[in-house]
Amino acid sequence: MNIKFHIQDLNFYFNNEKVLKGINFEIPANKILGIIGPSGSGKTTFLRALNRMNDLETGTRIEGKILLDGEDIYNSDYDVVALRKKVGMVFAMPVPLPMSIYENVVYGPRLSGNNDKTRLDELVEKSLTAAYLWDEVKDRLKTSGMRLSGGQQQRLCLARVLAMEPEAILLDEPSSGLDPISTAKIEDALTELKKEYTIILVTNNTKQAARVADNTAFFLMGELIEIGSTGQIFTTPGKIETNDYITGRFG
Repeated sequence: MNIKFHIQDLNFYFNNEKVLKGINFEIPANKILGIIGPSGSGKTTFLRALNRMNDLETGTRIEGKILLDGEDIYNSDYDVVALRKKVGMVFAMPVPLPMSIYENVVYGPRLSGNNDKTRLDELVEKSLTAAYLWDEVKDRLKTSGMRLSGGQQQRLCLARVLAMEPEAILLDEPSSGLDPISTAKIEDALTELKKEYTIILVTNNTKQAARVADNTAFFLMGELIEIGSTGQIFTTPGKIETNDYITGRFG
């Protein structure tokens, strides 16, 4: 099995508060890892550690290692800009740029110096298709991305990440504000995308994790309580806390 991320003895601090405690596990390539747990359990902090988004906050400190393809991303000489191209992120609230649908998708590639119109046209179609949005917007690519519905905006943000041709995609509750139809389209897209990408999905919706994740990790109060195949976690969890959470006793 090809391992994309190795997390080794990971501790994470915000202003001396220990937010992640002794995390150890591996994330295989071309699978969807669902991360579940109640609010405040460290899910988003962990997710943002995978592409060093936490570095943008003051007062953060890390111990341990996160290896991406065998390289420690927290080494002082690791290229953080290259890391964030390789490991893209979709946030809970869609944030389309105030420009056309087309320009939203090509924004990243243009910043990276790609101005070949033929290549950009191909990227737009490929990325929007992979995000299950092309058929809905192909005749209005010059329309502002701000005029799309919430569900369409979230898929546009996913397309924007895909246009950078990453290797892994991080999603932080991507369908938390969406209707069931939009949520289903996001989930369908993720199921297809794992053929080419490693996907890590933080979700407060345990049913969503059960539907789309190959493996599921349960976090509680900054600790990884249990990780296993999604079928095992949801049918025969090994820890009482996991069982209590997925059966709705708390959370």
